[in-house]
Amino acid sequence: MSAGGPALPVPPGLVEAFRAWEQALAAGDTDALARLTAPGASTLRGDADGLLVGHDAIAPALGHEPARRVVQTHVQVTDPDHALVVAVTELARGGRGQQSQLWARTPEGWRLTAAHVSTPAPALDTRVWRVVGDPLVPGAPAGPLVGETVAVKDVFAVAGQKVGAGNPAWEAAAPVERADATVVDTLVEAGAAIAGIARTDEFAWSLGGTNHHYGTPPNPRAPRRVPGGSSNGPASAVSLGHATIGLGTDTAGSTRVPAAYQGITGFRPTHGTVPMHGVMALAPSFDTAGWMTRSPALARDVGEVLLPPDVAVGGADLVVVPELLAAAEPDVRAAVETWVADQGLVVREGWPLGELASWVRAFGTWQAWEAWSVRGGWLADRLDTLGPDVRTRFRHAASVEKADADAAYDVVQSARQRLRELLGDRVLVLPTASSVAPFPGPGVQAVRDATLRLTCLAPLLGAPAVSLPLATRDGLPCGVSLLAAPGRDRALLDLAVTLG
Repeated sequence: MSAGGPALPVPPGLVEAFRAWEQALAAGDTDALARLTAPGASTLRGDADGLLVGHDAIAPALGHEPARRVVQTHVQVTDPDHALVVAVTELARGGRGQQSQLWARTPEGWRLTAAHVSTPAPALDTRVWRVVGDPLVPGAPAGPLVGETVAVKDVFAVAGQKVGAGNPAWEAAAPVERADATVVDTLVEAGAAIAGIARTDEFAWSLGGTNHHYGTPPNPRAPRRVPGGSSNGPASAVSLGHATIGLGTDTAGSTRVPAAYQGITGFRPTHGTVPMHGVMALAPSFDTAGWMTRSPALARDVGEVLLPPDVAVGGADLVVVPELLAAAEPDVRAAVETWVADQGLVVREGWPLGELASWVRAFGTWQAWEAWSVRGGWLADRLDTLGPDVRTRFRHAASVEKADADAAYDVVQSARQRLRELLGDRVLVLPTASSVAPFPGPGVQAVRDATLRLTCLAPLLGAPAVSLPLATRDGLPCGVSLLAAPGRDRALLDLAVTLG
């Protein structure tokens, strides 16, 4: 360890603390790493996934760096109680990285108060992408989307590629596609280039974005938290700047939830308005092809290419339902309330939502029935190829009786009619998701269940919905959704540009 800068001696105990850190890192001793990290809310740790602030936020991320050895270390002592340690590291997988650490002497010994870790970026982040090109498919030389790049969710057919559906066993057996999905072809003809095929949760049945086989794509706006799914790969690609358009599907919120979790715009069209030819189905009664962008304006530009003319008219009056606001956690609710206050006159109206719980159950039952109807033939003796969360959903789907599915379908139709009467020609404002992005773990399922109470309204209505980015007081991304009557897609995107 060499000293740089002013000729101040290396303080006693610093070298030993640094070595203890490296030994704990090599041993995966997260308790020791947490002890060597300074307590309090001002401790910092940054890497390629983002900046974490405060010991409590940092502790869960400790110990997840790739295997490495230190090959050079330099110390710059600022005073007897503070020193900057910069180390060059050599990774076991190849390549060199660096880490910069600010150490401070405390009554308990030397503690790390700030750190930045850099490692060589992988040539292909397989958490985000399955296939990439430069580009994978060039766009037409002229068109309204020239210069835009698309991350295609791995449920859309791209000529010359397989549809992997987020599951290795399915991908291995899948044929090479002979033609593009209609929506992919339309984007290419409009000048957009296909950057690559991005990851999805298995068979597009999730809202969390934690693929069991390929890992969790990063959420750059909320480091270490889930990215949202099932359009997780396209959402992360857009948020990371790898693509300008994320092409996804939205059955129960799979474009809107990732958009809210990552601070981007997400759109779900009226059911049936965007062709689904060449798109793997999950639950055809609710499936739509949607998209995510970093601005409402680009979302509208994509809509100008993909959407037919509106077939319904209505106003831009906004309505807020307190019962739906109450479905969100306080920090998200406060962010939506602040946004609503900035819009001027917004009608607050109580809706008779005593049947909402039964509507959510019916939605889930009919979705499960359809999912097993379209995938059960292949999955019946392959459930063990699925990750635990998706396996649980398909196992339940296999148990749904036809009589229960028929009863659920009747409830869905009744809910659709009632919601259309309540909404009329207005625009409903509601939280996109019940919370900010959770950390991976057992709590994701509870967040999913709470969020479905909000996201299922659009598919129950068969209606368009757009999620606009907001932030909580803590700076974490969340979303506010605008939901209009079916057939008002273009008008809704125009309103999103105005209000976003």
